[in-house]
Amino acid sequence: MISIHTSPPFTLAGVMGWPISHSRSPVIHGHWLAELGLRGAYVPLAVNPSRLSEALNGLSALGFAGCNLTLPHKIDALACIHQLDDVARQIGAVNTVVVNADGSLRGTNTDAFGYIYSLREAQPAWRADQGAAVVLGAGGAARAVVWALADAGVKEIRLLNRSLDKAQALATEFGAPVTALSWDERHHALADAGLLVNTTTQGMQGQPALDIDLSALPLHALVSDIVYTPLQTDLLLRAAARGHPVANGLGMLLHQARPGFQAWFGVMPEVTPTLWQKVLATF
Repeated sequence: MISIHTSPPFTLAGVMGWPISHSRSPVIHGHWLAELGLRGAYVPLAVNPSRLSEALNGLSALGFAGCNLTLPHKIDALACIHQLDDVARQIGAVNTVVVNADGSLRGTNTDAFGYIYSLREAQPAWRADQGAAVVLGAGGAARAVVWALADAGVKEIRLLNRSLDKAQALATEFGAPVTALSWDERHHALADAGLLVNTTTQGMQGQPALDIDLSALPLHALVSDIVYTPLQTDLLLRAAARGHPVANGLGMLLHQARPGFQAWFGVMPEVTPTLWQKVLATF
């Protein structure tokens, strides 16, 4: 009898965005594929917003196991996904898509998972019950962070945004423990807080620094910035100089990738110092 050797299946995944060349996701997933010795590839997919539905519906025909979604697709994709889990539905955005056996699409959001894991990696002593959380911004990233903090057990979340109506709408949608405050109250809102999170673009490369006075923030409070270009924003540098524990935005990016990799390639990968160094080398 002739023995025919069959290779393990080759699995294909990627990330859709517009633009997409800046994405570090191919580096992250490529590292895990090589580290684990898996047959597969993870590729950048530049998808114009006007063709998002076509691109998503084409995943099955192209043999993709699924994809990540980044700006500006996370909210628009909601209308294209056949099965949304509770996390994606409640956050109101999708960042991870899985192609089912019948070609239909299942969507979830792993940004909340990534955010909480990044906090605990950066500061293992952080606890959800150590004070109010102050969240700056009310966009898609803020939605994931607020959901994650509420899910983790934070009892009071003070949400501040330059457009108060956006913060109020998000607070109304999420309900307790979220309260919307005006942007002018941001300095005083830090009193007795245990966590400060910046989800705005302020402090990002090419953007003005975040204008906030940290003097009212208790020194035990953790200061987190989801911006990762630059890795150490003005906010984090000022916070560290005061003695605050800090967490940068790269940890969220690394950890949010893990559940998607598991869904497509069948293994839950680890975030290791080697991976950190590999991604840091791309900056």
